[in-house]
Amino acid sequence: MSINLKPLLAVLVLLSVSELFAQQYASTRVRDKHSVYKDSLKQVEYNYIFPIWGQKAYSKGFDLPYPAGIMGNFLWMDQGIIVENLQLGLKTDELDVPLTPIEFIEFGDNSNSSYTVNVRPDLWVLPFLNVYGIFGYGNSTTRVNVTVPIELQSTVEQGIQTSGFGIMGAGGIGPVWFSIDANWTWNKPELLEKAVQVNVMGFRIGHTFTFKNNPDSNLALWAGGMRVEMGSETVGEIQLIDVLSPEAWERRDEIVGNYYEWYENEATPAQKIAADKVLTPIVERIEAADGSSIISYGMDKRVKEKWNGVFGAQYQLNKRWMLRTEAGIIGDRKSFLVSLNYRFLL
Repeated sequence: MSINLKPLLAVLVLLSVSELFAQQYASTRVRDKHSVYKDSLKQVEYNYIFPIWGQKAYSKGFDLPYPAGIMGNFLWMDQGIIVENLQLGLKTDELDVPLTPIEFIEFGDNSNSSYTVNVRPDLWVLPFLNVYGIFGYGNSTTRVNVTVPIELQSTVEQGIQTSGFGIMGAGGIGPVWFSIDANWTWNKPELLEKAVQVNVMGFRIGHTFTFKNNPDSNLALWAGGMRVEMGSETVGEIQLIDVLSPEAWERRDEIVGNYYEWYENEATPAQKIAADKVLTPIVERIEAADGSSIISYGMDKRVKEKWNGVFGAQYQLNKRWMLRTEAGIIGDRKSFLVSLNYRFLL
């Protein structure tokens, strides 16, 4: 039996989405030992364009991050995926089978792991409002398990390009801060015709520990949550030779035999009618080792769990350089991030 597995790679959120927030924020010092530093902020003459209202913020004793930045990120992620409403079609020199629902195909536990390297330029437009872009490239591995009508496992790797934008609000009082972030990315796997839109929303609350003799240097710790949602519908075409792995092609006689055993002994009359429309012709092409046939497909897919919890830390050497890490360890989605941020006046 032939199942089109490559489109499942469109669920990559890889992802380059969960790291997009900043611990830099407009804050006012509340500890007595920082009173001199706070008073000095009120005397600052801020002659730069961004953030807008920067001079007013300084005059009230708020400490502002440098407005512009470039962040480099490495992100690894692993999460479960769910596939529903599968449709298959077939195009050969003799046949043109349109997309046909195959409702009885069942999937086991499917997952995707990916890593991405991306660049995120950002700008504090207002003291509490940040906008940013996302540009990156990564690699994805998707593992799919078909359980009915036959047991079939597939592992597929491919590259993926990501681009998008986001917006974040953040602020703080003394050492306590919060951030709310939303971004929209378009992820283009090598084997799909169209990019998949991924929407991410996150919130974080944390505490910043400022070093006694250097208010510009600090260590921040935080916890929060992240929600991921993606475009669910995938439609496209792929050559049959790319549907199955080389190992699966080597055991095509076993796959074909298992399919006909299911067809003769387990399939219901209604399932046989649907199978005869598209599955049996596909299996015949597998049996003949005809990799030039075209499989058309349609499906809905979604992440297994939209929400997961995250914990992170950032060391700020000074207002220009920050090193950050974050891990997602609560929920089905697991992730790890490390990033370096350089900021400057604009």
